[in-house]
Amino acid sequence: MIEHIVLFQFKPDASPESLSAVVTRLRELKGKIPQILALSCGENFCDRAQGFTHGLVARFQDSASLQAYQDHPAHQEVVQTLIKPIAINILAMDYEIPEDGQ
Repeated sequence: MIEHIVLFQFKPDASPESLSAVVTRLRELKGKIPQILALSCGENFCDRAQGFTHGLVARFQDSASLQAYQDHPAHQEVVQTLIKPIAINILAMDYEIPEDGQ
């Protein structure tokens, strides 16, 4: 399995409505993209985030499923219309989870 982690740093003047829309629309991807096994998204409350205000964690069966998610029109729409216009920095990483889950 693949764990996909994304951290977002948004512009200081991004409206609360815009930020709420990003979280809502990212969460809705779970019902629109069948390759997503699990997805969570939310606002950071930790004081060690180095300016990253929101995060997403998603799980996929394999790298082909991750790529299908990244290419999916619903994902691309959220990224292009909601995230990119207000993002300062986006940090992503993917790693493989061993079959035993450890």
